[in-house]
Amino acid sequence: MAEIRTVTTLRRKRDEIITVIKLYERQLEQARADLAHVSAAMRIFESDADVKPYVDIHRIFKRAEKIELCREALVSGPMTTKELALFLMHKKGLDTGDKVLAKAVANNLIHSLRMQALRGRVVMDGKRKGVCVWRLAEEARQDAAPPELPLTLRYDGAKPLHNFRGEACQSLPRKCVPD
Repeated sequence: MAEIRTVTTLRRKRDEIITVIKLYERQLEQARADLAHVSAAMRIFESDADVKPYVDIHRIFKRAEKIELCREALVSGPMTTKELALFLMHKKGLDTGDKVLAKAVANNLIHSLRMQALRGRVVMDGKRKGVCVWRLAEEARQDAAPPELPLTLRYDGAKPLHNFRGEACQSLPRKCVPD
């Protein structure tokens, strides 16, 4: 049986309308995305809140200033790395409530404190709740004084030997022995 011309025309019209609806839906999605971007830009320009600038923590402190401030803080007794970082931030006038900055300062401070520990200027007293506890080395020397063993330097043939304290020692042929 042959279809009625009216039904064929209606089907064609229905397919056109479906195509137009899909086009309008894509345009509507694009319009929604554009609206979201414009709204975000308006929030940026109308914002009353202070936007925190990026801070380069390597330029906050002068050379050796971190260690001087840490020594000042450790005079009162042992402190954790977090406490030292907050002390440094307070001394420099930084926002101590900024957790991201505090963590960055603490991570940077750990390296400096470990280097000072290798030099014997500070001592790590273990950990408290997973955070290193530091104290001044003078306190550590009072707790356990190392034995006194002056070692001599190698004999160079022309100069007398000296120990590490600069005291003259007996001349020995090309050996390094305790006094």
